[in-house]
Amino acid sequence: MTSGKVVFVGAGPGAADLLTLRAARAIGAADVVIWAASLVHPDVLEHARADAEIVDSAKLPMEGVLPYYERARDEGLTVARIHSGDPALWGALQEQIDRCRELGLETEVIPGVSSFSAVAAAVRRELTIPEVAQSVILTRLGGGKTPMPPGEEVREFARHGTTMALFLSAARSRQLQNELLEGGYPPDTPCVVAYQCTWPDELIVRCALGELADTMKAHKLWKHTLVLVGPALAAGGTRSHLYHPGHFHGFRRADRSARAELREAHRP
Repeated sequence: MTSGKVVFVGAGPGAADLLTLRAARAIGAADVVIWAASLVHPDVLEHARADAEIVDSAKLPMEGVLPYYERARDEGLTVARIHSGDPALWGALQEQIDRCRELGLETEVIPGVSSFSAVAAAVRRELTIPEVAQSVILTRLGGGKTPMPPGEEVREFARHGTTMALFLSAARSRQLQNELLEGGYPPDTPCVVAYQCTWPDELIVRCALGELADTMKAHKLWKHTLVLVGPALAAGGTRSHLYHPGHFHGFRRADRSARAELREAHRP
């Protein structure tokens, strides 16, 4: 029996030069390249072989993609299935891997740069500022096409007061704003709203949480938009222990006086 392979490739947030080297090699080695024109920038196809079969999956349900996986099994082909961002996040990855396993296909997953990382880079902000926020919550607003599991409402996550990245929520910006406020973020909490980050038509705006819905409506942002929220987006003046002279690790000794100062600063 002939055996094929499906490689799930993270295309990153948009710009083709944000593909990893491994992702570019996988696309270049594939006999069939499946991509969604509605989500992935066409420049990523420049890595495909001239003789590769290119399939736009934007209008195809899972049942329209499966025949290509079956062909891969029967003809020993390699398929590169390109996903926007990182395949591990809202990519319908697991159900495809399950079907590939049923078909006897080998699979590989190549991670991609997520849009939340791209937006943080674009606005030159660290999302985990010492003593301000040390966690990042990735989630989406409930009430859409896919139900949220119990306990995963935005207002519940907002109670942590840390950095949040809100995907797939722009179409209901008023609900998003209300749930973030109900969860405990103050109205002046900084937000970054990013449309098509790293694409040619990228738009990134900043606002306070109390102005989030009006800002998104003013710019007519209802899809392909990510929202970052949290105090880390404006915080400064703190210092990580990592590069502090009083911090030590396996490759560096601590300065004694700096070590004493560091301990004193964090004494209860």
